[in-house]
Amino acid sequence: MAREARKIAVIGAGNVGATCAFVMAERKLGEIVLLDIYEGFAKGKALDMSQGGQVLNYDGKITGTSNYEDIAGSDVVVVTSGFPRQPGMSREDLIGKNAEIISQVGTGIRDFAPEAIIIMVTNPLDLMTYHMQKVTGFPSNRVIGQAGILDSARMTHFVSDAIGCSNEDVQAMVLGGHGDTMVPLPRYTTVGGIPITQLLDDETIKSISKRTASGGGEIVKLLERGSAFYAPGSAAAIMAESVLNDRKRMLPCSALLNGEYGLSDVYIGVPVILGKNGVERIIELDLEKHELENLQGSASFYKSQLSDIMGY
Repeated sequence: MAREARKIAVIGAGNVGATCAFVMAERKLGEIVLLDIYEGFAKGKALDMSQGGQVLNYDGKITGTSNYEDIAGSDVVVVTSGFPRQPGMSREDLIGKNAEIISQVGTGIRDFAPEAIIIMVTNPLDLMTYHMQKVTGFPSNRVIGQAGILDSARMTHFVSDAIGCSNEDVQAMVLGGHGDTMVPLPRYTTVGGIPITQLLDDETIKSISKRTASGGGEIVKLLERGSAFYAPGSAAAIMAESVLNDRKRMLPCSALLNGEYGLSDVYIGVPVILGKNGVERIIELDLEKHELENLQGSASFYKSQLSDIMGY
């Protein structure tokens, strides 16, 4: 029996959006629509990807557009549009510019894809995810931020490097905001089921945690023009796959909390079960006092920015 055709829209055809679309095409997730304010940019990237279909063995339809009407019927919308970070900029420096863009994008999604699940990638991630949920009025389970999955992937790489093992055997856990206040959890980071606290010394773990928190900034500095896109685009694609295929992956994502971890009315990175309904469950880990304080401190930082800068 043929599987019902699915449709995914990617808003923003820059490096992150194009990488996300490419990974989703390779995984045969469904019809993909790339939308960008520069129509030729979206159409060109879509055509380039389509021409790789025979080479990489995918048959899905990939189109480019600047018209929100073309995202109608989308099951998932991945939002990557916005200004990227430049050297010396924090994710929070982007708040004003990107909030305006997200207001426009959110209106387009609300009007033309009202049943979609939204995966946010635009920085500052936790703030823009909150803003998107308010603009669309969608239930919070259908608006999710791509945060901890990327941060955990970065930590995974640093751990595998330090131990000299395969990335595949490392499971990292990073909570909190997608920024300098993120909270890597060494106790919940394992290699083949063994906590890294039994495999690495404290100094190495502290160094890895610090490098994880500044992982995006390290790449921005090296690139000099623009920011990371391979890992962020791929991470968003994996989230879309979990939703579209109802895989119920347990992934750290930015979700709206309502009492969990002693926090409410804030989007922050926590482990969730991600399935066809979006966030199907928020996992509340048993945190030690200092871990919980760090998570609540991260949330407090974003709550203050929501009120002081964004007026919520």
